[in-house]
Parts: sequence; C-alpha cells; structure tokens
Amino acid sequence: MILKSLSLLNYKNFGSKSFIFNSKINCIVGNNGIGKTNVLDAIYHLSFGKSYFNPVATQNIKHDEDFFVINGNYAKEEKTEKIAISLKRGQKKVIKRNGKAYDKFSDHIGFLPLVIVSPADSDLIVEGSSTRRKFIDSVISQSDKDYLIQLINYNKVLTQRNALLKYFALNHTFNKDTLDVYNSQLAEYGHIIFEKRDAFLKTFIPIFKKRYKAISNGNESVNLIYTSDLYEANLDTLLKNVINKDKALQYTSAGIHKDDLQFNIEEHPIKKFGSQGQQKSFLIALKLAQFDFIKAQSGENPILLLDDIFDKLDEHRVAQIIKLVDDENFGQLFISDTHAERTEHIVKQVHQSYEIFRL
Repeated sequence: MILKSLSLLNYKNFGSKSFIFNSKINCIVGNNGIGKTNVLDAIYHLSFGKSYFNPVATQNIKHDEDFFVINGNYAKEEKTEKIAISLKRGQKKVIKRNGKAYDKFSDHIGFLPLVIVSPADSDLIVEGSSTRRKFIDSVISQSDKDYLIQLINYNKVLTQRNALLKYFALNHTFNKDTLDVYNSQLAEYGHIIFEKRDAFLKTFIPIFKKRYKAISNGNESVNLIYTSDLYEANLDTLLKNVINKDKALQYTSAGIHKDDLQFNIEEHPIKKFGSQGQQKSFLIALKLAQFDFIKAQSGENPILLLDDIFDKLDEHRVAQIIKLVDDENFGQLFISDTHAERTEHIVKQVHQSYEIFRL
C-alpha cells in the first residue's frame, strides 16, 4: 500500500498544501513549528479518522476557518483508493472512501494499516494504564474487526452501568435486577476482549523482544506483562464481589477497562529503572513490533511514520532503522526532522528512492 498524494485544506497550520510522495522514503524537513508533524498527523488521520496528537477534532481546523479537508490517494492492491476526511464546525466529521461516506468510522479502521513513532510515545511509559490499553486496542483493532465491535459494545454498557450507579446514589435506591443485566452484558463482551488481548500478547511479546535486542545491541532482558482482573475470576463474579465498593464509588471498579501492560527491564519497571536510552529503545521496539504484527495479520506493509526521529534516538540507531527499508519487508516511510542535511545523509546510505520536502 502506497500513499501517492496528499492534499490539505485548512488543516492545522496549513491553508492549502499538496504533496506527491515517493513510493519508498519521504522526508519532511524544516524548522520547529512549521508544520512537519502536522503533515504526518494528516496521514495518520486518513488511517484512523482522528488525530494522533489532538483528540479535540475542531482544534485541528485552522484558526479563523470553519472546516478542514484531508484528501489522500492510495495505490492498494493494484487499485486506486481515494480517502477524504472533512469536518465543519458544528457538524459531524465525515470519512469517505471513493466518494462514499462510511456509516460507521469503525468500518474504516484497518483498511489503511499504519504505525507511527513519535516523541509523544513516551506517554506509554509515564502516563496511566488507559494509554497502554489504547495501544493494545489500536494494534488489535487494525486486523480484527470483531475486537473493535466488542470493545465499542463493552464501553457503551460500561457507561450505562456507571450512570445507573450514580442514579442509585442520587436517589437512594437500588435495583439488583437492572444491575444484573448490565453485569451479564459486560461479562460477555469483557470475556471476548480479555481472551483476544491475552492471545495477542502471547504472539506480540516474542516479536517485541526480538526487535529490542536488534535495536539496543544490549544484553539486558525486557518484558511486557499483561495484568487483568479476569485472570482471577470471570467478570460476572468480579462485579458481584465489588458491588458495595461500586455503590460507594459510583463507578465500575473491576473489568477489562482496568487492564494494564507492565513495561519491565531486568524484571523492574522501566519507568523507574530504565535509562533514557533504554526507554527510547523500548518504545521503538514496541512500535516496530506493532509493524511486524500488523503486517503478519493483514498481509501488507503498513505505512511507517517516524516523527522527529532524532529526538528519539542517536544518529547510529536512526541509521539502523532507516536501513530496514532496504529490506522489501518494509514499505513506504515518512520521516520528519529539523535538519535536511542530516536526514539526507542517512537516507542516502540505503539503496532506495527518496524525496525531500522542505517546508
């Protein structure tokens, strides 16, 4: 799959901008604040229907404008696919494929597989468990439509159960039968999600360890450990056991929405015991393992975005990653950097075509 061209209208800092891309390596270079990351985010937007960096959709509209439009033309399986995303203030976002709007955004997820590596990935280490769950969900959802459906269903019922708990507290009442209906639904969806997460990580962790070893050139051991309430008991039982706690808290305290992924180095949390270099290598390995997993599941090369890659790694390690595109197992690559000469020096070391875009 190749992104052949991109056009932006009123997207973030761009009024109107178009690009014709190389099928292998594309370098977006320029000073800080000029919009390099915004170009990569627009490409991400086309795959996921949302920004990687700003979840508030209207904040992606250029200041003093009423709408934005992103258009991308792709070569996919010898066919041309046209994807358009538009948003007007006060209206719902629209995603179109070849001129036809999707009824549900979830139908688009996975159609254009993509992996992004960004300085913002450090949130996976320093932020709470929800950030790591979103990572797991993002990887699985790109190749498993049923998983995304079950996740949407689970979160919908979870919201309803939490609203019911608040209603009970506000009105000094309690209805066990109504709560049991939500418990049963959460248990059904939650079991499926748990099983899929568990199976995914059993496949993913060995891929991750292999990538870390290749990137770090180190002998330290790393690991990912999946933690979930559902290892202890089925969710229906767990929800019944915590009902008094939930009534007091007015929200659901057990379930797959509490799952986490521990990041360890030498059997200790990398957040506390990993050096900055080890943490950077850990995150890069995580994202390249994501690339490998999605490729294996989908049978095609995801687009790979490397945002401000020199912020993440030294030049030697960047060169190691860029050289991966010499291998036909990799497809189209986008790099953003502040120094055109530095970037061009590295991409010249590989035997692939490239294009430099100076903003």
